[in-house]
Amino acid sequence: MSKLPLITMTDPRSPVAEAYRTLRTNLTFAGLDQPIEKLVITSPAPDREKSIAAANLAVTMAQGERRTILVDADLRRPVLHEIFGVSSERGLTTMFVDPQARADPPLVEVGVENLWLLPSGPLPPNPADLLGSRRMGEIIAALHSRADILIFDVPPVLVATDAAVLGMKVDGVLLVVVAGRTRREQARQAQELLERARVRIVGAVLTDVPALMARRYY
Repeated sequence: MSKLPLITMTDPRSPVAEAYRTLRTNLTFAGLDQPIEKLVITSPAPDREKSIAAANLAVTMAQGERRTILVDADLRRPVLHEIFGVSSERGLTTMFVDPQARADPPLVEVGVENLWLLPSGPLPPNPADLLGSRRMGEIIAALHSRADILIFDVPPVLVATDAAVLGMKVDGVLLVVVAGRTRREQARQAQELLERARVRIVGAVLTDVPALMARRYY
C-alpha cells in the first residue's frame, strides 16, 4: 500500500508546514479557557483535503512533543490508512466488538515519534449510530488515557450527521474549507448545522491556497 506524501513530514521547513505549526499554536490559544484535547476535523462537502489536513495537523502536534492519536472516524470513506500506507483491517470499529481491543487499542505506529494512527477498521452499516453510542464515549476515554490529544477525521457535515454526533462528545470541531472548491453557501450551511447541534466550532482552515496568493497574503 503506497503512502501519500505529507508536507509536514517531507518538507518541515516549507511555508505550508509552518502554517500547520501556526494552526497548532492558534488551537492552543483557543483552548485557554476550555482545553482542546479531543478535536474533530471535518469539511462541508466531500474532499480528501480534510483528511490530509487532519494527518498534517496530527504530525505537527506530535512534533510539538504532544502524544497524539489520529483516529479515522470516517466510517464511510476512510483514507487515513492510505495516506500513511498501513492496513485498515483492525481499527476503531474493532474496538466496538472486541473487548480486548478496547483494553489494548489497535494503534499503528506511522514513523513519527509521539504519533499513533487508529485506522477505521471494517466499515459498519450504521456509522452515525456507532459514533453517537455510549460505547463510543468509552472508546474516547480509553484513547484519551493514552494521549495528550485525539484528532478525529470524520465525514463531511453536509453528507452525514456523523460530524455533529461525534462533535458533541469532543472539545471542538475544526472545519476545513478548500480554496476554489468549497462554495460559500456550503460553508455557511455546515456552520449552521453544527451550531444547531450545539457543537463548539473552534475555527476554520483554508487549504489548497495557490502559492502566489499565499505569498501575497503573507
